[in-house]
Amino acid sequence: MLLCCAALWGGSYLVSKIAMTAITPQWLMAMRTGGACLIMLLIFGKHIIPALNKSMLVPALVVGVTYWGTMVLQTKGLLTIDPGRSAFLTASYCVLTPFAAWLATKNRPHNINIIAGVICLIGVGFVSLKPGGFSLALTLGDWMTIACAVVFSFNLTYLGIYSKKYNAIAVTFVQFAVACVLFLIGALFTEPAPNASWLEPKIIVSFLYLFIGATTLAQIMQNIGLAHVSASSASVVMCTESLFSELFSIFFWSTTLRLTTLVGFALIFLAVLMSILHRSVFVNLLRRVEDWVHDCRRK
Repeated sequence: MLLCCAALWGGSYLVSKIAMTAITPQWLMAMRTGGACLIMLLIFGKHIIPALNKSMLVPALVVGVTYWGTMVLQTKGLLTIDPGRSAFLTASYCVLTPFAAWLATKNRPHNINIIAGVICLIGVGFVSLKPGGFSLALTLGDWMTIACAVVFSFNLTYLGIYSKKYNAIAVTFVQFAVACVLFLIGALFTEPAPNASWLEPKIIVSFLYLFIGATTLAQIMQNIGLAHVSASSASVVMCTESLFSELFSIFFWSTTLRLTTLVGFALIFLAVLMSILHRSVFVNLLRRVEDWVHDCRRK
């Protein structure tokens, strides 16, 4: 489920870029989350309705507001940067999740997480280098996407907490419901009204992919997956969305990659893997290296 979720999300960066040639970000997200709520009520109503009680109020607000913040920052950032770049910067949430969990659950991250954080920052630095020089060039879209990763790390942490305490599908529904209201308010006050360009075939197909696949199915699969594994462990699979996105971006968006950008992507991906693999993996690896060196010296 988590791997399918990552693939659907990976494709969503490119599809969102296409959809937003006609539909503004908050209108797009309001329709995605509103449509997802309707589908979920039709299919899972008997699971959702009984779970809607006073105890769900705080979880609904926490996951709904953080999801809204994540998607507003990501979609607005995506207006000015390539889909693949957006995906790799967003993937830094995997590095940030252990620190968000530290604040939420008081469980201190391992030293390997701190090292991963430093490597991730270096990777972002390489991604942001200007062509032909060594000065940084983080645009507003880049900063918004990095902020999206920070907010999403808290969203993922609390989804993991609440999906273990409550029905995972109900948690998904209240997240979409709260976010939909916030998206709709933002769209009404800050964005132009719908127009005929939204009815173009490619825009309709893009929207259907986003709201059925990348919103409804992907979020349900993520929340069910998080109910069975820890947020940090789930990230090892979910972070592959950046790889899917980069492939889609290269083949369908004609994205060109510079060497410094590739180095940055590699460092970010390394940091993601370091932050979510169990510390014992690295301890065992170091022990094997030490044993190999010791054997070489004896021979």
